[in-house]
Amino acid sequence: MKSLHQCPAPAKLNLFLHVTGRRDDGYHLLQTAFQLIDRCDLLDFDVRQDGQILRTNDVPGVPADSDLIVRAARLLQQKTGTTLGADLTLHKILPMGGGVGGGSSDAATTLMALNHLWQTGLSRTELMALGLQLGADVPFFIFGENAFAEGVGEELQAISTPERWFVVIEPGVHVPTPAIFSSRELTRDSKAVRIADFSSNAENYWRNDLQTVACAMFPQVDEAIQWLSKFGNAKMTGSGACVFCAFADESAADKVIMQMPGRWKSWKAKALNQHPLVDLLQR
Repeated sequence: MKSLHQCPAPAKLNLFLHVTGRRDDGYHLLQTAFQLIDRCDLLDFDVRQDGQILRTNDVPGVPADSDLIVRAARLLQQKTGTTLGADLTLHKILPMGGGVGGGSSDAATTLMALNHLWQTGLSRTELMALGLQLGADVPFFIFGENAFAEGVGEELQAISTPERWFVVIEPGVHVPTPAIFSSRELTRDSKAVRIADFSSNAENYWRNDLQTVACAMFPQVDEAIQWLSKFGNAKMTGSGACVFCAFADESAADKVIMQMPGRWKSWKAKALNQHPLVDLLQR
């Protein structure tokens, strides 16, 4: 039986996130820089001959039929007409509702791995289009490189980011994305920046427009930002709740972790240049 085990689904951090407008259909127009990091969920895939898609383990709070990995596998089946199926096992490490893209990354890894195992032959571009049906962040993970993103997050240009380490705090709350984007307090008129501006002078644009709203709704997020700001330019990633700060090397990150208050779960992660499964992609 064909199998791929321990397939990584890496987290992402939004190095900045600006809301520049809103479309007629309600979707927000964004600009952001996505950074891959080496903290990952892990997935196992075993091909089935009977066409069934089964998640083999329980994921608390996520029924199998609504799990993005199951939905991704079924979508790839429908798109390609394959008669094969798969057993899917998800080893969940990344926090849910943390703004680090865990569910989207899981879906992307599922599409990449099963496209390879089932030999369905979709290109990276075709998989990205399929992934967009599952969520706005999914195409980025299939894109496979750090990226400057526009539109609703699906217009991607590869960027180079420095080697560094990040300290990430999980404040212990689940921040619902719809609540943040629907808030009356959210500003939606940030001036658009150019990718050249970001690349040459990145620190000036490191702001998350969703952060003020999230901090007002969830004081735990604000508290984590205030504490981590003692060590550098701390901010929230995505729509929250995770908070991060960049450091030049691992030892600097370790020193901060050692001082971390016990009420928070925290971890360190290294910046990645590309997705660990990029070799599975057909360009």
